[in-house]
Amino acid sequence: MIVTDESWYLVRNTPNVTGFVGSANIPVAVTPEEYGVIERRVGEQEAKYKSDFQVGDLVVIADGPFKNYEGTVDSVDVNKGKLTVLVVIFDRETPVELDFTQVKKK
Repeated sequence: MIVTDESWYLVRNTPNVTGFVGSANIPVAVTPEEYGVIERRVGEQEAKYKSDFQVGDLVVIADGPFKNYEGTVDSVDVNKGKLTVLVVIFDRETPVELDFTQVKKK
């Protein structure tokens, strides 16, 4: 942002922003070095879990209230270690969120 009297007035008078930015002084731009540190930290985040599940895989639920039900993988979240499996209940496909450890490939 290019800081002018007008833009700084707008920032200062936006609710909940002054607690983050501070209302006393005009903010100082982040240096390229500081930005580089932030950029590297964001880039370091890797998936916490490893998965060989893919959308469309047929699986059997091995644990939980839907044990022994069969379903199809609808989505995979490797950061949380979760799958969404479509299970047929009462003739309708119902999405069920499960941990990787609760399912086995068929």
